[in-house]
Amino acid sequence: MNLFIELRKHGKLAAKRNPMYEKNKFGKFWMYFMAVFWAGYLVFFGTSFAFAFNDGATEAYHVLNSGLIFILCLDFLMRFPFQKTPAQEVKPYLLLPVKRNRLIDSLLIRSGLNGFNLIWLFFFVPFAIISITRFYGITGVLTYSIGIWLLMVLNNYWFLLCRTLMNERVWWIILPILAYGSIAAGMFIPDNSPLFDWSVDLGEGFILGHLLTFTGVFAAIVVLWFINRELMIKLIYNEINKVEDTKVKHVSEYKFLDRYGEIGEYMRLELKMLLRNKVCKTALRTVFLVVISFTCILSFTEAYDGQGMKSFILVYNFVIFGILFLSSLMSYEGNYIDGLMSRKESIYTLLRAKYILYSIAILIPLFLMIPAMATGKLAVLSCIGWAVFVAGCVYFCLFQLAVYNNRTVDLNAKMTNRQNMGTGLQNLISGAAFGVPLLMNFMLTTFFGPTVTAWILIAIGAGFILTSRLWLKNVYHRFMKRRYKNMEGFRDSRQ
Repeated sequence: MNLFIELRKHGKLAAKRNPMYEKNKFGKFWMYFMAVFWAGYLVFFGTSFAFAFNDGATEAYHVLNSGLIFILCLDFLMRFPFQKTPAQEVKPYLLLPVKRNRLIDSLLIRSGLNGFNLIWLFFFVPFAIISITRFYGITGVLTYSIGIWLLMVLNNYWFLLCRTLMNERVWWIILPILAYGSIAAGMFIPDNSPLFDWSVDLGEGFILGHLLTFTGVFAAIVVLWFINRELMIKLIYNEINKVEDTKVKHVSEYKFLDRYGEIGEYMRLELKMLLRNKVCKTALRTVFLVVISFTCILSFTEAYDGQGMKSFILVYNFVIFGILFLSSLMSYEGNYIDGLMSRKESIYTLLRAKYILYSIAILIPLFLMIPAMATGKLAVLSCIGWAVFVAGCVYFCLFQLAVYNNRTVDLNAKMTNRQNMGTGLQNLISGAAFGVPLLMNFMLTTFFGPTVTAWILIAIGAGFILTSRLWLKNVYHRFMKRRYKNMEGFRDSRQ
C-alpha cells in the first residue's frame, strides 16, 4: 500500500509538471461538470424507477435485481468510449529496487478504485432508499450498495481483460461476444430461465448481507485480478523491450495514391499511421465496435426506438470518428514534427490531405448505418445530411485544434506511457462538436421537421466543404505564427 501511495504521489507531481497542466484546468472543470450532470440524471432515473414499481404486485427491488445482468452489459459497453486501460510510466522504476509485479498491482488497484465504478451508485442508492429501507432499513441499503459496487469492480476487471486483449489482437472481440451471447441464449431461449432467478437471488443476497454472496463476488474479482496481472506483466515486458518492432507481416504501399502527388504522399503517411501503430489501431477498433453495436441494437431491437435515442445515435455515429482522431490533430505528428517543418508549406499539404482522407472516411459510418436505413429506423436523407454537415461544419471546428495542440501523443505506448492530459480547449471543442449538433438536430427537427432539417444540414455542410481551401489556409497561417511555441511543447512532451 505504501508503494501505491508513493506512485500516486509521483503521478500527481508528474501531472503538475506536465506542460499541459495549466491548459488542462478548464478540461477538468468540464469533466466534473459532465460527471455532476450524469449523476443527477441517474438519481432522477433511480428515483423514478422506484416510484414506478412502488405499488406493483412485485417489489421494485425484485424487478430491478432481475435485470442486473442487463445493467452490467450496458456498463461494459459504456466503458469503451469513456474508460481507457490504466497506464504507468514504468521505465524510471526499473532502475530502482521495486518489483515489477508491485507496479502492476498499483495499476490494478488504481483501476479498481476508478470513479467510473461508483457512477451507478447514483442510480442504485436513491432507488434502494425508497424501495428497500421500509423492509430492511438502512443496513439493507448499505449492504446492497456495497454489493452493487463490488459488481461494478468485477465488471471493471472483466472489461479491462477484454479491452487489453482486443488492443493486442482484434479477434479477441469474440470473447465478450461469446460471453454475452451465451448469457442471452441462457436467458431468452428457455421458457423459465434460471438466470433471472439467479439474478434476483444475487440482489437479495446483497440486501440481506449474506456472507456467501459477497464471498462469491469477491472470489470472482480475485480471479480476474490475477488473470489481468499475468497478462499485463507480459504486455509491459513486450512494450518496454520493443518485442514487436521487427514483426512486419506485409507492407502496403497504397500505389493508387501516387496519382495525387504530394497530397497523396501525406494521405499515404496518414493511412500508415492509422493502420500500423498500436494506439491508432486500438482507437479504430474501439470506434468500429461502438458504432456497430449502436447500429445493430437500433436496427434489430426496439430498445432505441425513441426519437431521442435515434437522434443521439445518428449524431454520435458520424461525429465520433472526427472527435477521436481530429481532437488530437498534429499531436501524433509531434513525434516527427521537426522533419515536417523542414519543408516549405508541408503542414498545409498535410492538413489538406487529412481533411480529404477524413471526409472520405465519413462514408464508413454511413455504410455501417445501412441496416438502420433499410429497417426504416433512420431516414436516408437524414443520414446523408449529417454526413455532409459533419464533413463540413464539424470538421471545420475540429481543425482549429491544429493551431493550439502542442503535446506529443506516443504512437505505440499503451501501458507504459505518461498520463494523457488533454487541454481545456480540446475538451471544449470536442464536447461542442457533439453537443451542439445534437441540440441543433432537436431544435431544427422541432420547428421544421426531419426533411427540411436534412436539407439545411446539407446546405451548411456543403458551404464549409466548398470553402475548405480558404479556412485550411487560415489554420495553416495561424499554426505557423505559433510554430516555435508548438514545437517546444511537442519536444517537451515526447517520451
